[in-house]
Amino acid sequence: MFSYRHAFHAGNHADVLKHTVLIAMLRHLTQKEAALTVLDTHAGAGLYRLDSEFADTSGEAAEGIQRLLQASDGEALAPALQDYLELVASFNAKGSSRVYPGSPFIIQRLLREHDRLKLYELHPTDAKTLEANVAQLDAGRQVAVLREDGFGCVNKFLPPPSRRALLLCDPSYEIKSDYARVVTMATEALKRFATGTYAVWYPIIPRPEAHDLPRKLKTLATKAGKPWLHATLTVKSSKITSDPTGEAKRPGLPASGMFVINPPHTLKGALQPALPQLVKRLGQDRNAAFTLDSGG
Repeated sequence: MFSYRHAFHAGNHADVLKHTVLIAMLRHLTQKEAALTVLDTHAGAGLYRLDSEFADTSGEAAEGIQRLLQASDGEALAPALQDYLELVASFNAKGSSRVYPGSPFIIQRLLREHDRLKLYELHPTDAKTLEANVAQLDAGRQVAVLREDGFGCVNKFLPPPSRRALLLCDPSYEIKSDYARVVTMATEALKRFATGTYAVWYPIIPRPEAHDLPRKLKTLATKAGKPWLHATLTVKSSKITSDPTGEAKRPGLPASGMFVINPPHTLKGALQPALPQLVKRLGQDRNAAFTLDSGG
């Protein structure tokens, strides 16, 4: 259950997509004066070193944010991508890219003083690290770290006192039942607080549950009469190949998606110029592609 550590994957192409979408949503949601409550169901450690043993072992950041930083095709970045890179850069000394902020620190950086952030993390090591990292923020009551199952946050905090909420759900999906739990949580969230914004990240892998998840979320949103947005980024083929010795070579994570129920009306416009650039800069083979659909 606790084998997944996001430190191996920090700054990869899935993080680039997830955090670009997250920042674009928060930029809009924090324009209204009323307080915003943000729930992060699987917060991880909060901050990551891209020069750590974890990151060196996987090398995934080199195919994600590092590619985006090093691209020199002369084309100006879409505003959403520029915003993403500038925010990541704000956690580093000038000219450095050693530190990568996870969702908790990206969210906290964009919140106002009267907003609230609830961070859930069950992994004992990551939860301890998250608590230590958050303590350095001196954020007082604004940020709460809970060593609890993040799927239970809906019953605990929705609806929020301010009647404004963003929920980010991005489990590891190392347990197959996570896919069903995401749908159950989203269903309950809409029942309890129909106007909240609910964002789900998921891996696009050769598993039926992974392909069923966005379809089920779309059906849920449609039946509830709520708008939705679905963005995906594919960087390479998902096919298993063979190395020169004939041994099977698995491709790693080839693609991921973000499904948002009740998205900010500005989100699609922000992603339209950004996603083609991500394909161009992060794509690893001719299978690289994106989709951007919405409804409601």
